[in-house]
Amino acid sequence: MSISDLFDSGFRNRNKGHFSAIVRVALSDGEISPEEKKFLDKLAIKLEISQAEYEEILENPVKYPVNPPLMHSHRLERLYDLARMVYTDEHVMAEKEHHLLTRFALALGFTAGNVNYIVDKALKLVDMNVDLDTFTYEMQHMNR
Repeated sequence: MSISDLFDSGFRNRNKGHFSAIVRVALSDGEISPEEKKFLDKLAIKLEISQAEYEEILENPVKYPVNPPLMHSHRLERLYDLARMVYTDEHVMAEKEHHLLTRFALALGFTAGNVNYIVDKALKLVDMNVDLDTFTYEMQHMNR
């Protein structure tokens, strides 16, 4: 196995683990709502999850280990992607979508004490259509 195969394999496994963790969050109330399903469909495409893998993970989401990002910057990158996907094109954030993003942020490792502040800030930045670098900078310096 070549080094590139190892990298690709590790990258794909992290993506499966990330997707699996989000499926577990979506299933935490016992079912996947239509909004959550739509979000999962988008996320699967972004994470390059095949249809077979998607179905396998939905059937058994605990099969893949949860690999939450250890580095704060990586959590911010995932939050950026999630916020962009949850944010509606009509720029109207439904309560369910806000709650869903909050649940995902908690699953990423953000603390319950400030998760609402973090989600609100993330959504404001996404509304401003900032790029990842600006998003990361602003989120890291939001308490200044």
